[in-house]
Amino acid sequence: MTGKLILANGASFTGSWHGSQAAVQGEVVFFTGMTGYEEVITDPSYKGQVIVFSYPLIGQYGIESLYAQSEKIQASGIIVAELYAGPLPKQAISLAQFAEAQGVPLLSGIDTRSVIQQVRETGTMPAQLLHEDAAEQPWQMIKTDFFPASAAAETKQIGDGPLHIGLVDFHYKASILKELLALGCTVSVIPYNGAADLPESLGVDGLLFSNGPGDPQALNSRLPVYRDWAERYPSFGICLGHQVLAAAFGAKTAKLAYGHRGANHPVKNNKTGRVSMSSQNHSYVVEAESLNETPFEVLYENVNDGSIEGLIHPQLPITTVQFHPEAAPGPADHLALFHQFLETANEMKKVKMHA
Repeated sequence: MTGKLILANGASFTGSWHGSQAAVQGEVVFFTGMTGYEEVITDPSYKGQVIVFSYPLIGQYGIESLYAQSEKIQASGIIVAELYAGPLPKQAISLAQFAEAQGVPLLSGIDTRSVIQQVRETGTMPAQLLHEDAAEQPWQMIKTDFFPASAAAETKQIGDGPLHIGLVDFHYKASILKELLALGCTVSVIPYNGAADLPESLGVDGLLFSNGPGDPQALNSRLPVYRDWAERYPSFGICLGHQVLAAAFGAKTAKLAYGHRGANHPVKNNKTGRVSMSSQNHSYVVEAESLNETPFEVLYENVNDGSIEGLIHPQLPITTVQFHPEAAPGPADHLALFHQFLETANEMKKVKMHA
């Protein structure tokens, strides 16, 4: 069966249709990594988006649910140039089977280079995926505020380590939680809209503000609470968490033309001068000029476009990064950031115990 990808600028692409749903709409974006498709399509930050994979062959190792970042496919649709159809590991199912089982359309045989060129020239835009029997749909506004439907509704505690970390949930990737547990933490998942006294009542030693989908400005009403939390606990922000913490101290955010999505983005540490590779998935960035109104210093910069990739507070134990130090997929160049955060939280815990 055939299907179409239609972009809001009028461009249309025809390919082979896999899946049961007849028509979907979403924001078209592209991912430049060579592997990691299971992590990508289940990453909550891709909620509501149509993902175009730049690597020409996708699906080579199937789906084993080992690397899923959430309980389901979060993307609205999947676009690939060639869909792998060969043998798979015994315990794996194909990418097409996985997408069909979850009602997410997958379109293969698409000239993905041309699609990506359209996005680079026009910017991210609405897109439709249509089965051959479906008529083109009326265009809808793409909704980017998914927080109430995405994040945890109540607090839950996982693990039993000596250091207690509160994971502020904007719909976190499973790999973030997995990394904290691997490092011996007790983790309390805190709803993004939790009560102002929740970290204190839980007795946490530090806070990790997670990634998540959508526009950080949707959380403006919560910024005073987040600032209060960050001023009282060692804090680490990742992706959306980075943007939210910056905004809580007075910075502004803006949307990039087509965002950063891939496992090969170079960032520079301004304190050491070291350049390292990072895994990224975001549309929004902190505006550099707006940092003049905040106490933050720029810790990391994007080597390709100079955008802000990380911040550090000169007085308080607050560090933020726009990229994903836990990777999944991508390089593990920045796992040390978790160790640094936990070391700081542990030191402050000892100080409080002896105060």
